[in-house]
Amino acid sequence: MVDKTYLLTDDQMRRFIVNGYVIVNTDLPASFHDFIYNQTEIIFEDEGNPGNNLLPRIPEIQAVFDDKQVAGGLISVLGEDYYMQPHRHAHFNQPKSDGQRMHQDSGKEWSHHTRRLLVFYYPQDTPVMLGPTAITPGSHYYNTPDGAMVSDEFPICGKAGTVAIANYDLWHRAMPNRTDKNRYMMKFLFARMSEPQSPSWNSETTDWEQSKPIGNGEHQKMFEHVWDWHCGKANGNTPSNGQLIESVPELIEGLGNDSESIGLTAAYALSEFGASVIPALMEAFEDESEAIRRNAYYALSAIGAPAVDPLIGSLGHPNSQVRETAAETLGDIGSPAQAAVPALVAALKDESETVRYHAAEALGTVSQGESAAIPALSAALRDENERVRQDAALALARIGPHAADAVSALEAVFSDGNMYVRGDAVHALYRIGTPEAKETLLHFLMRTRWCSVTDRASRS
Repeated sequence: MVDKTYLLTDDQMRRFIVNGYVIVNTDLPASFHDFIYNQTEIIFEDEGNPGNNLLPRIPEIQAVFDDKQVAGGLISVLGEDYYMQPHRHAHFNQPKSDGQRMHQDSGKEWSHHTRRLLVFYYPQDTPVMLGPTAITPGSHYYNTPDGAMVSDEFPICGKAGTVAIANYDLWHRAMPNRTDKNRYMMKFLFARMSEPQSPSWNSETTDWEQSKPIGNGEHQKMFEHVWDWHCGKANGNTPSNGQLIESVPELIEGLGNDSESIGLTAAYALSEFGASVIPALMEAFEDESEAIRRNAYYALSAIGAPAVDPLIGSLGHPNSQVRETAAETLGDIGSPAQAAVPALVAALKDESETVRYHAAEALGTVSQGESAAIPALSAALRDENERVRQDAALALARIGPHAADAVSALEAVFSDGNMYVRGDAVHALYRIGTPEAKETLLHFLMRTRWCSVTDRASRS
């Protein structure tokens, strides 16, 4: 049972949508964070960075994510069945460091829908002088270096136990450490598993409108769309009364503006016209400019259901760039694109590996309530491309209980050379939850269990 006391408020959720982050503080005592810091110091000295083995090496860190404040924030943004992904890392900012440049983490996708998060945990008090992580609020909507300049950088400072829940696509950097002390930040990745059906925070209204709008005034339609998506409102906008159809050519041209901000504004303004602009947006899909294709993607995703049939048609386009963008857009539309399942299944055999992995990922969002894609996704676990295999495993995890027929195929990837394919397969079996899935999972975990106290000293 979710304790609603710790869920975000409407105002906090609005600010997360606009700025891309929310900061919470654990209720854990200072002695707990001191222990985590000291253990980290020992491990770095004796063994180096534990990387993905951070949690099994210091299993007490799990208490941070079990904390009601942190869990409440994660539920609010990702829903109750969120997933801690296999990748995690202890970020070490050494004394007298110069810090980093602003960057986005690898794996950036075009979607503006919150399906992935970065979560930062500080085990020590972290003032500016210690070199905290700095973020650029609002930058998660951007795909170019324009994002690093949309606002002043904001240093995530705080007492030990500070946790920042951040959109995966936020531009961020380690700031210079001006002290003689080591600074650690534990970074974990989380994913949304179920498409939103209703608000998962303490919602008092599903209306975006506020007495005092927050964020860039030109991007309010973009923010409102993301808010509506989180609220589970069906896609499919209708033209606003105040808009004139004569403005469409100008907006289409704006999709390719050198300013990414102007391109985004044009994309979401076009989405307000609904089905009437779909033909022009489908033409934009064929443009050589990535910016035009990307902004057309945003407009079509916001239009939603009316765009599904034309996008299905584009899965057969001779240009692989058009096919991959169509698959990615259908996946971003999510549940309203369920009619695309057969075409996306067929796309899993496309000659382009990029089309195949976008199709695999899309099936995890558009077919969550059915088992039609399970045979094809099970076969995709044997694809020669590891990104296809990983996206197929994550899709099966998202489909969860409807993927019971995939147990044998998931068991077969326990020997896959990609650690994330194996990790997502484990979570898929957990989500499937049948007796066969549980037995398969337990057998795997029994032979691969990690001993967190075994190190050089204990082996000698």
